[in-house]
Amino acid sequence: MNAFKTILVALTFMLGLSSAAFAMDLDSAKTQGLVGEQQNGYIGLVTTNPSRDVETLVNDINARRRAAYESVAAQTEGAKLADVEKLAAAKLIARTPSGQIVQDVEGKWVKKP
Repeated sequence: MNAFKTILVALTFMLGLSSAAFAMDLDSAKTQGLVGEQQNGYIGLVTTNPSRDVETLVNDINARRRAAYESVAAQTEGAKLADVEKLAAAKLIARTPSGQIVQDVEGKWVKKP
């Protein structure tokens, strides 16, 4: 299996694990437009005045994602953290439901069509 396929398989597994513990809270925050998927593979705050709970959720999810990305990069020959983050971002944004907030390629928050 080439490095790209290995990264995709590992990412699918790791992203499933990293979001499962917070699925309800993360889904609620996304549905309310408080957070969105960024181009860098991490969750970002969309609101300018988030509650402490939302900030904690974002920090927890991002820490888990970073650990998963680092693990995949370390286990995949020739992969760098930035490569894994970029692939994860594309996958996460692609599977974000219509109407939720994502970051466009210019870094602006937009509702996914």
